[in-house]
Amino acid sequence: MPKNTKLILCDIDGTILPKGNPQVSQRTIRAFHAALDAGIAIGPASGRGIDWIPPFFGGDAACCATCLATNGQQVYLGGKLVYEERQPHDALVRLAAMLAGVPHSGMLCFDGGTPLLVAGSREDLRRPFPAYAEKCVPVDAVPDVVVKANVFVDTDEAGTRDLIARAAREVPELDLDYAHAGFSNVMPHGYNKGSGARMLCELLGIDADEVVVFGDAGNDLPLFSAVPNSVAVANAQPEAATAARWHIGRCEDDAVAAAIEALAVGEWPFSV
Repeated sequence: MPKNTKLILCDIDGTILPKGNPQVSQRTIRAFHAALDAGIAIGPASGRGIDWIPPFFGGDAACCATCLATNGQQVYLGGKLVYEERQPHDALVRLAAMLAGVPHSGMLCFDGGTPLLVAGSREDLRRPFPAYAEKCVPVDAVPDVVVKANVFVDTDEAGTRDLIARAAREVPELDLDYAHAGFSNVMPHGYNKGSGARMLCELLGIDADEVVVFGDAGNDLPLFSAVPNSVAVANAQPEAATAARWHIGRCEDDAVAAAIEALAVGEWPFSV
């Protein structure tokens, strides 16, 4: 069995939060508290901004006092923001200009929990991310200060990956990942869940092999690369499943909660 676990990080959507559910299960919340009671730091590692995260845990702040928000651009420890990386403004402006020439695409920049529709239409956003389509506010330009940004396009996986590849060529100061068909997270080059996990390890004074991470999608790949004990749920995208060292059951079956319960009592729930 590896070293004692001292930090657990969980992606939210598709990993501990089934599609369409407003919040994680009560078992997941209890599992998080079991880990905390055992002295294990635990929290979400999400592409979501921090304002969207506590409601997924029924407002239980203890479950997200340790947190990687906005794909690791925001690092929280003990309930406090300890690091934040902002987007390069000129690069976002160029990305928005590029998207103007791509049919049915657009970009969101966030003001706290409010998605600002910088480019594209609400109608084209509705299929890739309906929750953001309902809440977005159209604006005329990229805001001066942006932490969280997303690109969307009303197309399939292949079309989404083509757009990501084009953005990488034309705006190399930014990294775009594949979250799901039609939707991508935008990050300053080199910043992601993996860089956030490494920062938490430094802050906690622990080694990467004392960490367990759970995920299901393309934006979890840097996290899986940074931490030896990476775990994919059974419903994970193929690239995430391939990258993970360990594999468990489905998000819908509380597989992550079961694994956390075992880790909290010193058991190792993973095998080849």
